[in-house]
Amino acid sequence: MIEINGRRTESIPAAPGFTANALQQGVFETMRKSTHTYRYQNAEHLIMELRLRDSIVRTARDLSKSGFSFRVFRDSFANPAFWDRTPDGGFKLKEGVAPADAVRDIYRNGRQYATECATAMFVVWYKAVLDVLPDAQFNKLFSGIFLMNWQRIDRDLALIEYDKAADILPGDALYFINPDVDPDTPEWQGENVFYLGGGQYYGHGIGIADAQTLIRLLNERRKEGATQSARLLESVKRQNYATIAKHAAG
Repeated sequence: MIEINGRRTESIPAAPGFTANALQQGVFETMRKSTHTYRYQNAEHLIMELRLRDSIVRTARDLSKSGFSFRVFRDSFANPAFWDRTPDGGFKLKEGVAPADAVRDIYRNGRQYATECATAMFVVWYKAVLDVLPDAQFNKLFSGIFLMNWQRIDRDLALIEYDKAADILPGDALYFINPDVDPDTPEWQGENVFYLGGGQYYGHGIGIADAQTLIRLLNERRKEGATQSARLLESVKRQNYATIAKHAAG
């Protein structure tokens, strides 16, 4: 069920310039029928969640088609016109470059970029937020982007990790773990993914696949004598949509 200001709502509130598409309507219906109560301070926060979830799914699909390739951090590379590659394989926004332009370049010139799957997650989050905020606001919030791994999390992305979620919704970030990974290929110790809906996931380096395929590919990279199968963890990463809505409001 969904509540806004403590009152149950059965439909997406009307808002100027917003008409829910099929994915957004599906997310809302899942929430509405859930045993979990989704609560929002106002309609704008709910609509921001629907918009951003749709944006995450769309930008994940776009990244999968961009030519952006997989490399371990020691072999990573980025377009030097927009990013400085650091010794540890991360990408630091080049001085004097607008953050919005740099993020868009990854999608426009994907073949000039390669890195690990954790970095790709942040690329998607940044692009998804960029698509729902004005450039000026995005540039102000993310003036010092550093793309790498989970040790470099921009607090303005407003990420929250839950041990378990009542519902897995399109736009959620998840992780397939491979506990018996071959030590010669540690990059296959797991796969960070976005859930796209319809049983499909996007993972950088693998592309778009269902859970069975992801598990099979990870299991093919296990050590000799492995006894544990790869599996999807229950933990979920989501953004604080109320915070992003406040960013949008300026």
